[in-house]
Amino acid sequence: MTTPTMAQRLGAEFLGTFWLVFGGAGSAVFAATFIVPNVVAGQSVQLGIGFLGVALAFGLTVMTMAYAVGHISGAHFNPAVTIGVAVAKRFDWRDVPAYVGAQVAGGLVAGLAIWGIARGRAGFEATGNMAANGYGDNSPGGYGLVAVFVAEVLLTAVFLYVILGATDSRAPQGFAPIAIGLALTLIHLVSIPISNTSVNPARSTGVAFFNGDGAPAQLWVFWLAPIIGAAIAGATFHLITGLDRRDRDISGEIEPEDVPVPDHVDPDAPR
Repeated sequence: MTTPTMAQRLGAEFLGTFWLVFGGAGSAVFAATFIVPNVVAGQSVQLGIGFLGVALAFGLTVMTMAYAVGHISGAHFNPAVTIGVAVAKRFDWRDVPAYVGAQVAGGLVAGLAIWGIARGRAGFEATGNMAANGYGDNSPGGYGLVAVFVAEVLLTAVFLYVILGATDSRAPQGFAPIAIGLALTLIHLVSIPISNTSVNPARSTGVAFFNGDGAPAQLWVFWLAPIIGAAIAGATFHLITGLDRRDRDISGEIEPEDVPVPDHVDPDAPR
């Protein structure tokens, strides 16, 4: 196996985080509520995907990109996950800043894409309508700061426990993206009414500034709480489960034959 270059790994993290935010938050903006008139009954019909559809969208984005580029970067797509697996000693701390930077950049570009497309509908108002996370008046269910903070810590910790367990070499091979995607779906089913569900600082940052309406000022919660939750899980997973894989990085590996070589280099030469 060959470790991909840092540029390749960061490109994969950028792409994966872009897809997570665009697919997940985009589904909330474009498709959660879609009302059409029923000319026969004279009443409007809701054809949107609702909370269930949005939750599935987030889970599917992670699952599909984990299969697509997980072998390149480890498929973190989330600053809290990157920090959590570093705390678990399954990722090199020196690579954390670059990964987080790529993830935030991917989220912001996705937020820009959602905003740009949404503006194509007459009457669309971005303020308060970009699927931002929030507490108090910005919580879908009116949940306060403490409730949102506790939920984000708890759910991010559980998410990282699933990631650390599913990517263990003794877990069923090839199924980790499914377990991780379904875990994220379940997390959203629980907490969309609480905070619009973050568990991912890059997802929160990606849409907060386009949303406005107090979301940027509350962004600190959706950085601090997920990082605390991920750090707790990273520090305790091997103690709770007895599975110590702190020597196994959650990072990318590719087969040597998949590494491109210049034309003048013998492709069969050892490398």
